[in-house]
Amino acid sequence: MTRWAVGLLSCSLAVALVLVVVAPRAGGQQKVPARTDPAATASAPAATAKVTEGMSYAQRFAVLCAACHGANGRAETPLTPVLAGQPALYVITQLFLFREGRRSNEAMTAVARTLTDDDLRSFSEFIETLPPVPPPPPATPPDPIRMARGQALAEQHKCVFCHGAGLGGGQQVPRIGGQHEDYVRATLRGFHAGSRPGYTQAMTEALREIPPEDLDTLAYYVARFRNAAEARTGT
Repeated sequence: MTRWAVGLLSCSLAVALVLVVVAPRAGGQQKVPARTDPAATASAPAATAKVTEGMSYAQRFAVLCAACHGANGRAETPLTPVLAGQPALYVITQLFLFREGRRSNEAMTAVARTLTDDDLRSFSEFIETLPPVPPPPPATPPDPIRMARGQALAEQHKCVFCHGAGLGGGQQVPRIGGQHEDYVRATLRGFHAGSRPGYTQAMTEALREIPPEDLDTLAYYVARFRNAAEARTGT
């Protein structure tokens, strides 16, 4: 499995931007409005982009992204990927794919199209400065048999070849250790089915022959993986 998480982060910043920008607050919760006026919906991201002009990218992240992804880049929201600790080159690649329409998400594309090349670069560079945030302690201890099976699968399919023994990624390869299980599972299944695009076909090809139950085991393992060095330092 040479690059299974190509694309993990792209929807992250994108979805965060969209949910915060397009969704009005109601009773402290955000709801996406009914799509009754496409023109109005399409203009909302551009209007918000105008409002944030002149802010630092840390401030823009706080306004546009933190509500979904957390101020530190990690929120425990279902299907919302962790941004903390992701490499800038990986993030900018995914944002670019959204902006150019090569990844399909109507809301995300609407937001990404408001971003200049400098915006893509600077958002990505800021996200890279967010230190990795470990997952909270699990409600129950990880199943040792399933964790051992997941580790074996990660080695068999060469996940560690690209993502590293610590699953920390680097360059265009995302950090996957401690990523949300539901998000990883959905991503793996998407690549497996060919419905999740990446900047290459490597992930789809690598996962095509892997049984779905093994994909779920990999997601289980990756989500509960803890780099030994990070565990010692508490980062």
